[in-house]
Amino acid sequence: MSKIKIKLVRSGIDHPGSQKRTLKALGFTRLNQVLEKTDTPQIRGMVRKVHHLVEITK
Repeated sequence: MSKIKIKLVRSGIDHPGSQKRTLKALGFTRLNQVLEKTDTPQIRGMVRKVHHLVEITK
């Protein structure tokens, strides 16, 4: 499977709890952190939920 790189560019502070939990489930712990995840429909759905807080590269 292919991989995608996800970078947290905006903080989860002052956003709904469900979005904060999604960021935590993706594995983010700090701003500007880059994570490499397997490109699955589940990960895509989580990224879509917080698309305004992250940047995606392939």
